[in-house]
Amino acid sequence: MTEKVDDPVVRAASEVIGGPRGRYAAARELPWVLTAALLSALTAVTAGLAILLRAPCLRTGFSGDTQFWSACYADLPTAYRDANLKAGVAAYLQGSAGAPVTGQPPLTGLVLTAVASLGPDVGSLKTRAAWYFALWSVLLTLLLLAIVWLVASSAARPFSAAHVALSPVVVLAGFISADLLGVALASAGMWAWSRRNPTLAGVLLGLAIGARSYPVLILVAIALLCVRSGRLREMGRVVGYALLTFGALLSGLWLLNREAALSPYQGWASAAAGYGSPWLLPQLAGHPLPEGAVTALAVVGWLVALLAGAVLALTSARRPTIAEVSLVMVGLVLVTGKSFTVQSSVWLLPLVAWCALQWRDHLIWAGAEALNFVAVWLTIAATTVPDRGLPAPWYAFFSMLRVVAVLWLVAVVWLRARERWGRGTVEADDLAGPMSGAEDRLIVRFS
Repeated sequence: MTEKVDDPVVRAASEVIGGPRGRYAAARELPWVLTAALLSALTAVTAGLAILLRAPCLRTGFSGDTQFWSACYADLPTAYRDANLKAGVAAYLQGSAGAPVTGQPPLTGLVLTAVASLGPDVGSLKTRAAWYFALWSVLLTLLLLAIVWLVASSAARPFSAAHVALSPVVVLAGFISADLLGVALASAGMWAWSRRNPTLAGVLLGLAIGARSYPVLILVAIALLCVRSGRLREMGRVVGYALLTFGALLSGLWLLNREAALSPYQGWASAAAGYGSPWLLPQLAGHPLPEGAVTALAVVGWLVALLAGAVLALTSARRPTIAEVSLVMVGLVLVTGKSFTVQSSVWLLPLVAWCALQWRDHLIWAGAEALNFVAVWLTIAATTVPDRGLPAPWYAFFSMLRVVAVLWLVAVVWLRARERWGRGTVEADDLAGPMSGAEDRLIVRFS
């Protein structure tokens, strides 16, 4: 790679292979394909560690308190047992008696049920649940590899995809749930936009919204930057196709199974404060907030995030990137939501990579994620064995430390985007963050 190694963490890590590139070394950048191939091999190691972390639960079929004491819990096998996924895709789509009720967005619910149909229909429920997690482990690894390739092929620095391939957050949270499905589709939509294909970007982002709700913010970021640059026609295409795709997906499922189509959104509206949310703190102190108040606070969080994104996109001296505006909004929605689940942290990973944040900032955030990861399972375990679990005040401390770490990422991205004026930054609403050091300019990779 041609850029100067100015990230202290990367510089220190490079000592393993002889140190950073010297000034007399050949100034030749590795093709992004080779970079992505190298990172793919490293991604396999990260995925392997994530699966190894769940080994104690695989032995017990993800049942009992062991999954909390061993910090190996995963939503996927729990959903297989509790949501009757083995009933199959036909039951899910037709809304027949005993149909699966996943409580997930429409596309995620469909994929969860489809994967369940691939597993063996023999053995105990614990065995089938373990098989279900094994199948999802393969799929999640493939999704993770796809995200790495999408980032490497569209970032100014292809090696920025290491923020996905090597992140401790993947080990901790990537294999808990099906969230990586939505992350991969959102990343594919951003990649398609970087290739100047608003139609494909809209379709992919529409599917992403059908898998997770947060890609709505990415779509808003694209629209805001299009307004700033006067690209209203492209904005209309990407927004129109995204809404059309999501509308078709939701409408089709609503006609077949109204409960499956609406339950995730109705469930969110009626949910109380959950783990990771600041709105859970009053409950831990013995004074829970009413559900209506929690809903109002979460809606205000979305409005604040949209306002912050608009200010960043429309008033910065130089136009920020889609990834920067998206990270600011997604981060604010996460820390003000009804719940801030462990697995939802993976939403930020591709955005961190495209923003090309320094590894110091990434590891600060990952450290807070690791502390919260242990704290939340010990807190849940304390509901059955109080004298062995984590006291509520300590859980409150670690969960809010995580909130502060996410706000730190938001602040770093915000300040860098706002202070970029006067540095000769190319005006381009691409995905990549600016080069640092002597080569302080924005490189756009559209080819």
